[in-house]
Amino acid sequence: MNMNGPVKISRSERFQNCQDIAERLHEVYKEKILAMGVYGSVSRGTDGPFSDIEMFCVLDESSEKIEFSHEWSVGPWKAEVNVCSADLLLNTAATVEDDWPLTHGPFFSPLSLYDPKGFFPRLKKAAESPANEDFTQAINGILVGEMYEFIGKLRNVNLNGPQTYLPYLAMQFAQYGAMLIGLHNRKLYSTGAMVLPESLELPNRPAGFDKVAGLVMSGDLMEPSKIVFACEDFWNGLATWAAEHDYVIHSERIPF
Repeated sequence: MNMNGPVKISRSERFQNCQDIAERLHEVYKEKILAMGVYGSVSRGTDGPFSDIEMFCVLDESSEKIEFSHEWSVGPWKAEVNVCSADLLLNTAATVEDDWPLTHGPFFSPLSLYDPKGFFPRLKKAAESPANEDFTQAINGILVGEMYEFIGKLRNVNLNGPQTYLPYLAMQFAQYGAMLIGLHNRKLYSTGAMVLPESLELPNRPAGFDKVAGLVMSGDLMEPSKIVFACEDFWNGLATWAAEHDYVIHSERIPF
């Protein structure tokens, strides 16, 4: 057995592995299975020679509440199967979290391996159900819970060090900035690798974001003053952007 995986596998071989996993799931969960599908690069047809397998195994509403993952490597390839009760998965699909632009793509277009009762259209409908208020709440949460903290950490590091923390902060500014832009535009990113380049194609970006994203994508993170200036400029742009779109960073009173 190859223990230095992953190794190159063709799409047809990978899809056959998906079908073999589905057959084994049928043996284990039997009549409890409501639907099974593949998500990620395999479902989009963009999987590369070293891509892993990601699958849903949805159990029917009569089953006990279950939500866990089987994740394993056989050496040459790796797979993850999310086993979840239908009601829990529908609830997750209808919820907007900070990383919604990256995590919710699978709910819109899984590749069905087994779906006799039409569950996956229901899943897509649930994913389309959040209201504008849900996105606004997620955006406000990032602005206060992440970006405000990052700028405080950046200013502390700029005064007291260690400057070796600055590249990490720049990456956090870029990643969460991209989540803000995706949430604001109600757009999903195709993969983690494409979050930053795809975010730069979306409209209504806060001023300063492009510079921070560019530094991170190019790896130009050696000069502390350049990082500090870019992140401070982005923070100023976020404040203006938030005011323009009625997002909230600052509260005038304790909210409880």
